[in-house]
Amino acid sequence: MAIEDDIFAQPKKKPEHEIGQPLDALSVGELAERIELLRVEIARLEAARTAKAASAAAAAAFFKT
Repeated sequence: MAIEDDIFAQPKKKPEHEIGQPLDALSVGELAERIELLRVEIARLEAARTAKAASAAAAAAFFKT
């Protein structure tokens, strides 16, 4: 197997973002990928927060005397 075949056989690494990391080396496309990644993560966090708040409210209502 040629080296070129090995390079193309490896799966593409999923983009990751670290808060505060330098952005100078990222292309416009990479920045767009990071923004979308963060938007999806924000939506996931908001959904978890909503579910936890609903659970806490239900528990508070149940144990209210």
